[in-house]
Amino acid sequence: MAKRRFTDAGWRKDPWFRALCSALASCKNEDEIAELLRDIGTLSELQAWSERLEVAKLLAKKLSYRKVAEMTGASTTTVTRVAKYMEDGTGGYSRYLKTDKNHHASSPSREKTASVLQGYLDKAQK
Repeated sequence: MAKRRFTDAGWRKDPWFRALCSALASCKNEDEIAELLRDIGTLSELQAWSERLEVAKLLAKKLSYRKVAEMTGASTTTVTRVAKYMEDGTGGYSRYLKTDKNHHASSPSREKTASVLQGYLDKAQK
């Protein structure tokens, strides 16, 4: 069987992708989401996804691409990609940033966010 490839036209309708969305939606809390993500993603993938969300937060604060890259360690290519999808994507980053702002009166520091993620990663490695 040929390797499955998502396309811009059909990725949302793919049954495997829909199952992934359903699995995430079935999680009842942050711990369950973290456990599911750790089981289905590599540490590198988790780091990349987390990094992109942090990049989006900083770009939303109108920091320069270079400053965002310096603060996060992300490549300027990643920063540019996130910015492109914030502008022309499906609206996922915008919804996340709006929700994140509403759930946190003052956004948690980068260090706190990183330590929470590191705790999940450490727990997963044991």
